[in-house]
Amino acid sequence: MDQTLDRQENPSQSAAAQLAEPANLTAAAHYAAAIMHEINNPLEAALNLNYLLQSEAAHPDKVRNYCRLLDEQLHILVRIAHQTLSYYRPPELKEPTALAVLADAAIRIHQKKIAARNIQLLRSLSGDATVFAHSGEILQVLSNLIANALDALPDQGVLQLRVRRRGAEVHVVVADNGHGIPAPIFSRIFDPFFTTKKDRGTGLGLAISKTIVEKHQGRIRGRSSVRSGRSGTAFRISFPLALQPDKSNE
Repeated sequence: MDQTLDRQENPSQSAAAQLAEPANLTAAAHYAAAIMHEINNPLEAALNLNYLLQSEAAHPDKVRNYCRLLDEQLHILVRIAHQTLSYYRPPELKEPTALAVLADAAIRIHQKKIAARNIQLLRSLSGDATVFAHSGEILQVLSNLIANALDALPDQGVLQLRVRRRGAEVHVVVADNGHGIPAPIFSRIFDPFFTTKKDRGTGLGLAISKTIVEKHQGRIRGRSSVRSGRSGTAFRISFPLALQPDKSNE
């Protein structure tokens, strides 16, 4: 939305007065919504992990693992704060990352809701599916897709999560047998601020996830059906396989 200003601004105009301009208000509201959406996911994950820590307090191995996952979520919050307050950008260095490990971590983040609603979880996680990635960002994407699937599922619904190698790529599939999304709506699901959740959604989760996936040279695609008895939604993410150096000739 472009607007032409045909008057000179007073150099002493306050920031409050500038924000009162409709265009600036809209931009500020969109920016605030984007930041709050990014903050909300790790905060919800931290709450779920805190619940698991209390529930499994008698099992030291589980407690240590949940503490590690909680630490990851806190680092995500710190990164968001740095980006917001000082325009900090994380280094471009990516590390070899086993997607099965991240997928398993994303499942544990939502374990409380999965168990409470008797969701049937079908998982197939290949241990040799490695990509170069920022693990915190990919965990954010997987957690968001699982959260969306759980929102669409009825109690006792089916959630599928698969990680596997396919040639020179690694594929991650998150699928549910929920109510599905009509085609005219599904065509817009990656649009920023477009949501089907009314008052519960910001419409930023999939847009942010798509940005993160593409930053990792990946692709994200989806399909959905509203047909009775065959309804549901599936997303597939494709990443380049991280090829390890051949040390046999060294």
